[in-house]
Amino acid sequence: MRMMKTDAVFEGGGVRAIAFAGAVCCFEDHGYKWQRIAGTSAGSIVAALLAVGYTGRELKEIIEDIDYRQFMDKDGIQSVPLVGGLLGLIVHKGIHSGNYLEQWIGSLLQAKGKTKFRDVSEKKRSRLKIIAADVTRKEILILPDDLARYGINPMDFEIARAVRMSSSIPFYFSPVLLAYHGGKSVVVDGGILSNFPIWLFDVKGIPRWPTIGFKLTGGRQTQREQCIKGVLSYALDIAETIIDRNEEIYLNDKDAVRTISIPTFGIKATRFDITREECRKLYDSGYNKAKEFIRSWDFEGYINRYRRR
Repeated sequence: MRMMKTDAVFEGGGVRAIAFAGAVCCFEDHGYKWQRIAGTSAGSIVAALLAVGYTGRELKEIIEDIDYRQFMDKDGIQSVPLVGGLLGLIVHKGIHSGNYLEQWIGSLLQAKGKTKFRDVSEKKRSRLKIIAADVTRKEILILPDDLARYGINPMDFEIARAVRMSSSIPFYFSPVLLAYHGGKSVVVDGGILSNFPIWLFDVKGIPRWPTIGFKLTGGRQTQREQCIKGVLSYALDIAETIIDRNEEIYLNDKDAVRTISIPTFGIKATRFDITREECRKLYDSGYNKAKEFIRSWDFEGYINRYRRR
């Protein structure tokens, strides 16, 4: 089988990112090898694991063993009976801590012996890019590159911390404080600014290999689910809207033809009680859509139509 190189960009989308594991497996089954990899929010988890050497099959095993309810961890304040969620929003700006997520991804990275961006870099250029949002400065954060603007050495930064930043769904998880000389910034889910950064690896002229985008569709809530029942429901509705908003964003032709849109059957991004059957359904959806894409994908045709102008 001929080996083909490709860059990959993974959209955010909460637990629905299980579908990406199926798509990844399909690409690897067809001889593709990942070069540069980027992701936002849940997509940053997939990107980080691929960057340190996990295969699609290993991702499949990992997701089958996850108890997603553990990602709904709470600290002391958030655990207070009846009012913990509200107190968490007031004190920590989130109803869940997000600490388990960082510990979990950190342990997986440690198992491969690659925990910092220097471990996935060549000539001090990281193959992995993670998107977060600095709401204090009101600007996008492309990690690790943009850390230099904060006086932080990008190569020394922990990948797990970057994933935690990118995955901090506003109001749902507590944000991350990024301390630097001269101040602190509040960092949250990159999806509020760029949930699908398909543009990230684009170059002038003709690229050496393609950039393929992996996108999720069909996660909209029903009208009944969108009813506001109080402050907590209101906050969660906002969080869901932020995650799902990019579903409606128009992709121009040159981006649409290199993007795989994977149906998610109305499963919500924060559906942490997802069943094994639903996980399998998402995985199969990703695999099948990737297979359809590969059958029709023509890199030379893409170059001739969009990159020789």
